[in-house]
This record gives sequence, C-alpha cells and structure tokens, in this order.
Amino acid sequence: MENMENTEIFAVMDTETNWCNEVMSIGVAIANCETFELIDTRYYILNPEYLIGGMFSAVLQINGNPPALECNRREAVCDLEKWLDKYNVQSVFAYNAFFDYSHLEELAGFNWYDIIKIAAYKQFNSKIPESAECCKTGRLKRNYGVEPIMRLLSDDYSYFETHNALFDAIDELKIMQLLGLPFDTYNTAIINAKEELKC
Repeated sequence: MENMENTEIFAVMDTETNWCNEVMSIGVAIANCETFELIDTRYYILNPEYLIGGMFSAVLQINGNPPALECNRREAVCDLEKWLDKYNVQSVFAYNAFFDYSHLEELAGFNWYDIIKIAAYKQFNSKIPESAECCKTGRLKRNYGVEPIMRLLSDDYSYFETHNALFDAIDELKIMQLLGLPFDTYNTAIINAKEELKC
C-alpha cells in the first residue's frame, strides 16, 4: 500500500438492486487521483435485501471476487464510511451516478461525480468517432452504457459487463483510466455540488 499522507484518493461505487428496487450489493474500488491505479476494494451483500432476488442475483458471488461482507444495510454503510474515512475519501464516482446516489442517501455527504458525463461526450472521449450520432451537447445518442463505452475505449469487443457490483466498480475505474484525462476534468461531472475536485 502506498503512503496515503501525500496522496489523494477517490472511490468508484456501484450498486445492484433486487426486484423491489432495494440495494442488495455495493461494490467499491478506491484509486489514486493522479495515476488512477486501484488501491483497495470493498464488497457488501445486504441481508435481507439479497434474499428477495434480482436480475443479477446469480453473480452476487462469482469466482475471483474477494470475500463479501454479508450484513444489513446499516452495518454496511457504517463500515463503508469508516473505510472511506481511513483513506480520507471525499469524492465518489459512479457510472450513471444518479442511480447509485439516489439509492445510497446515507452517503449524500460525499461529492458525487458521474463518469458518464465525461465518457459519453465526444469533447472528452477521443475514441468517439466523428460519424457517431450525438446530441448538440456532444453526448452520444445511444450506446453509452458501461459495456459499449468499455468496448470502444479498450477495443475489446468481447467485453461483457458482469453486473456484479464490485467488478462493475473496477470496470468503471478502468474507463476513467482509459479516458486518460486529468482528474480535475471531472469537475464538470459533479451531481451534488459541494466542492471543486482537486488532486
């Protein structure tokens, strides 16, 4: 682990929900804001929410996952806040962040940023071809989810999103790495204005 005293750290978070639209899993990857390198991960499976089942229940536990902390939502949020505080995380990123932000109201005190507001816009994503159909704002009109953007950026057209919260958080961090933009570029992607993003 690197020396955290002189390093700014951010988190990338993803959630999966059950059939009742309740969070059943939370995956978090934290990274260095200068290098975008992965530093640590945390993965929670929420009980009893996961017992209801959901579209992606089959991948809650898959090979290669670090062990999940199975607990109730209050315990998960409490542990997550302590863990993020240990790394002095102030900023949380997510792909289509309004979804995760609205499902994790307990974490509204963090600065939340939406990766899609950078990755899906031709003025930021140099891999978007000139022929792509875009809105006047520069945003792609279609195919701007994690899967098509990861395929575009990586040139790996065999890539499939797992819909496991931890693996998806790591993939969303990979999108930020592949975009190769300075950290403060994401100031335009804040969804709950609090502080300017700095590294």
